[in-house]
Amino acid sequence: MACKPIIDLKAIDTNKVVATIKDIRKVIPHRYEFEMLSGILYVNYEKRRIAAYKDVGDNDFWARGHLPGRPIMPGVLIAEAAAQMTCYLAMSIYEDCPFIGFARLDRVRFRKQVVPPCTLILTGELETLSSRHVISNCQAYVDSILVFEGKITGMRLPNPL
Repeated sequence: MACKPIIDLKAIDTNKVVATIKDIRKVIPHRYEFEMLSGILYVNYEKRRIAAYKDVGDNDFWARGHLPGRPIMPGVLIAEAAAQMTCYLAMSIYEDCPFIGFARLDRVRFRKQVVPPCTLILTGELETLSSRHVISNCQAYVDSILVFEGKITGMRLPNPL
């Protein structure tokens, strides 16, 4: 059974981008093929909630080989997109934080395939935000259908650059 939505998708205006890819690059260091976010749609710092999107295209680096003739977005990249989204939120709150890296995935469930072209809508909520680690609950949707849910733990790391 799917968990309760973190954010009501009807409350998110997908035509209103609050942070573009250029804004995202100012906060998190991911670049080139590993930029898993296209934009941020919603941020509530008080409730520590966020929504973002990823335009999933036929020309994404993985599409040709996963799987030839029938591309399916790898689940690990969906989880990475969710991690980058919550990393953006955490690093926006902790402006002096050099970097947050993956530490753990829990209760991850892939419910449907993500097939290009589509828009992946991601939502997240920070459960724990401390000087050592970040724990977030995340979900992803395509056409308002839940395709992913899980808990992601990140830890503060030295600046990778």
